[in-house]
Amino acid sequence: MIDSHCHLDHENLYSNLADVLIRSKKVGIKKILTISTNLDSFRKINSIVKFDPIIYGTFGIHPHETSGQILHKDQIVENISNNNKIIGVGESGLDFYYNNSDKKSQIVSFHNHIQAALDLNIPIIIHSRNAEEETYNILNDYSNFDLKILMHCFTGSSNFAKKLMKFNSYFSASGIITFKKSIELQETFKNINNERLLIETDSPFLSPEPNRGKSNEPSFIKHTLKKLSSLKEKSFEEMEKITTNNFNNLFN
Repeated sequence: MIDSHCHLDHENLYSNLADVLIRSKKVGIKKILTISTNLDSFRKINSIVKFDPIIYGTFGIHPHETSGQILHKDQIVENISNNNKIIGVGESGLDFYYNNSDKKSQIVSFHNHIQAALDLNIPIIIHSRNAEEETYNILNDYSNFDLKILMHCFTGSSNFAKKLMKFNSYFSASGIITFKKSIELQETFKNINNERLLIETDSPFLSPEPNRGKSNEPSFIKHTLKKLSSLKEKSFEEMEKITTNNFNNLFN
């Protein structure tokens, strides 16, 4: 199993990293990708990726953080180029759920991250919430380029997923697919090609059933994979192999 998106720089993961890694390996996790959300986050990640060979990282500014931190494409490229364990750009994207008044900075930042990902030829991890049309339109601007896209914690509509297939996007399932009321999202994941599926925890957020309400951690990913296996009518072992291969293909 590979946790394609978590935040090991957040408490209580950061202060208990050794125990978190022991539990992760015990359930069979082979790689963990810890995601940058701002400059302070990235400083921690630069040290976290040295903690264990299975940990990799990204560099980027979360859309919630863009009003105070817009980075030029070259700054993103430079930070990633300095560490071979930083393998992705992001998370970046658009989130108009909480912040509808500062769309401009999010859009500028998103473009800068996309251009950096193209320069580096590595995946961009995209966060999109209440911004399906805007996210699609921006990605469509780059449709003639070989952009590597991972839609993290995908909760979009089935139509949005179909439109994103045009860009050869990958879609990451989080613990949300285990929630009883997530029927529509479960149907969406049923219809996404197996070759485009990854799994993530987004820990310490979004704990899956049966751990909902607790602080999430990478080892809980087994519950998300179990649910995804059921939705796709595959064995746990088959879906584990599929999602692992997809991660390795996307991130080389």
